[in-house]
Amino acid sequence: MQPKGKVILAGAGPGDPELLTIKALRWLQKADVVIVDRLVSREALQEFTREDVLIVPVGKKCSDHASTPQEIINELLVEYALQGKLVVRLKGGDVSIFSNVLDELKTLTEHQIEYEIIPGVTAALGAAACAGIPLTARGYATAVRMLTYYRSELLNESYMQDLARTDDTLVFYMSSGTLDQLVEKLVHYGIASDKWIAIVEQATTPLQHVHHYPVNDYLDKAAGSSYASPTLIIIGKVAALHGSFGWMPDSRSNEHYFTPLSVAGADLYNKKLPTC
Repeated sequence: MQPKGKVILAGAGPGDPELLTIKALRWLQKADVVIVDRLVSREALQEFTREDVLIVPVGKKCSDHASTPQEIINELLVEYALQGKLVVRLKGGDVSIFSNVLDELKTLTEHQIEYEIIPGVTAALGAAACAGIPLTARGYATAVRMLTYYRSELLNESYMQDLARTDDTLVFYMSSGTLDQLVEKLVHYGIASDKWIAIVEQATTPLQHVHHYPVNDYLDKAAGSSYASPTLIIIGKVAALHGSFGWMPDSRSNEHYFTPLSVAGADLYNKKLPTC
């Protein structure tokens, strides 16, 4: 009977391949199979994996019909691990922040497959650093909340009222499509005039671009705007600090750093890919 392989659940960071941790890098260099999210740098995969590695792209994008169902990802983890392979499940950002890692952990434990969890730099930290926004700057904020608002029903009116009044820094993932509605709610509930909003497109990559406004001015100046995926939103007093400490030049390109799901193909990473 062939011994089971092992699965490494690793975070790749928010885009810049140099933000990959040394531990994740070492596992990538050993991997037989890499099952990879869309929001992972091609450069990291090309440079840090073996020539004979099998790379399986399993991209996801909210509301995109091209997304790989989680059930398929779970099946792939089991299939390759039962073949005795060392599998790296590589996720953008950190493994445990707004990901489906719980489903994958349940699947692995059900099949008694060994695994390790390797943390990564989550998008909130990467975007804030590259935008020059210290998330808990003394005198500005003492806490950070990581949230998502890709559907309005995720946050009820009572909670929205609390968000408008808090001095915590608010970081919204996967929420650029509902940003106008989010800002409308915060303004309706009286968000303070000294709160700013920073919209960080394609954070930490050469295509990063930061849009920066007082929250109360956003709807007049930028309502209806669309942003490149991924986009992270930072709201709070600290977001004003981008104007003083933003150090990374804004890109003026309309290109996408991460390959859109609609054009993913067999030569995506210039490595061997499954034929089925």
